[in-house]
Amino acid sequence: MKSKLIALVLALTTSFALAHGEVELGPNGGRILEFSKNETMHGEVTLKDGKFSIALLDKDMKAVAVADQTLTANGGPNGKAVKLAVEKTATGFNVPSVKPGEWLIVQFKPDAKSKAITARMEYNTANCEACSSPEWLCQCSANKAKEAAEKKAKSGK
Repeated sequence: MKSKLIALVLALTTSFALAHGEVELGPNGGRILEFSKNETMHGEVTLKDGKFSIALLDKDMKAVAVADQTLTANGGPNGKAVKLAVEKTATGFNVPSVKPGEWLIVQFKPDAKSKAITARMEYNTANCEACSSPEWLCQCSANKAKEAAEKKAKSGK
């Protein structure tokens, strides 16, 4: 019985640790999505008034004015994403937020002739056990999250 319990705890903490990864946050505290293959363009996702605001940032994390760039967005449950309305702003794009646990999938093009770069983000609003931040904004390493889950499992809570 004890070995089964230990195996269960290890399985749960391992799956938790693998699902948990470090998230890069931008200058406004939002989640960074990579919009280039060489890290010269980023999108910083923040949430305000029920919408995701996606600001464009250069390699130095400085704001970029929107000109010819385009963004398309889909969101929803895994495998059932639907197209979302995208509103262009002076510094980025606004997109309706998805429900907690659903995915936001965006395709960014620096200009009409360029190939789109796809970025994905799970909008996981559950709080991280290690730092209490929402998972979609959590900067904890997988090891720190695993330690917190193991500590919780040992305490029986």
